[in-house]
Amino acid sequence: MEKLLSESIVTQVRDVLQQLKHPVQLMLFVSQPQAEASSITRQLLEEVAALSEKLSLSVHDLDGDSDLARLYRVLGKAPALVIAAKEDGQIIDYGIRYLGVPSGHEFSTLIQDLILVAGRDSGLSQQVRSYIQGLSKPLHLQVFVTPT
Repeated sequence: MEKLLSESIVTQVRDVLQQLKHPVQLMLFVSQPQAEASSITRQLLEEVAALSEKLSLSVHDLDGDSDLARLYRVLGKAPALVIAAKEDGQIIDYGIRYLGVPSGHEFSTLIQDLILVAGRDSGLSQQVRSYIQGLSKPLHLQVFVTPT
């Protein structure tokens, strides 16, 4: 099978992933109706996960693991990636999700998210953190991008 990441990209990503401070769990949810996109996403994440011992990848069938998919709020959406912290065998969900193949500009964002989760710090200013702590009801934030 041909690699998705070129040797120069592998070298760059491996160097950047040396910044990972703590373990990160990548949970990929795939489905048969989205087999092509699921397969590409899986291969991409396998190639990335192989570049650092701090990264773990688990792959789950959206329908077969429906309880887990429901727990991580990815029902009906595949491929779906959950990026979570891993501490002492426990998964800590920060709510970071990718739907579809994280390619193009989204690939660099994926790598940045791995660094943020591994650092266990969002990078938000104290002012923003205070604002968030002051929220009185849940806030649902989604960012949509289109491939170019």
